[in-house]
Amino acid sequence: MRIKKIIFIVLGCICLALGTVGIMLPILPTTPFYLVTLYCFARSSDRLNNWFKGTKLYKKHLESFVKKEGMLASTKASILTTVTILMALGVFFMARKGIWIPCVILGVVWTAHMIYFLFFVKTIKRKVISEDE
Repeated sequence: MRIKKIIFIVLGCICLALGTVGIMLPILPTTPFYLVTLYCFARSSDRLNNWFKGTKLYKKHLESFVKKEGMLASTKASILTTVTILMALGVFFMARKGIWIPCVILGVVWTAHMIYFLFFVKTIKRKVISEDE
């Protein structure tokens, strides 16, 4: 196995673990970690990629987004809440030290996130996953 494949497999497994933990902890965003997992598995192994696409985790959190259908409102809210909290902490600590330029940059990035998720990512209703899937 080539080193590049091994790196993608390890990184994919780490992101899969972090994304799965993110389901229970609101501070970790599930969807971005699963997107990285999907990317890494697609670059490393067809077998891993197909396995991940067959999991309920993928179907619940990513499938509709990857198919360009949109995201569940709860998924969008989770991502935006996490981004807002983390960026607000960054702004808070930098502002305390009088570091203003990065605060402005974080504000612009936060605004871009809000605009993208609120106006460009379609909100879909919850899909029922059947037992057969």
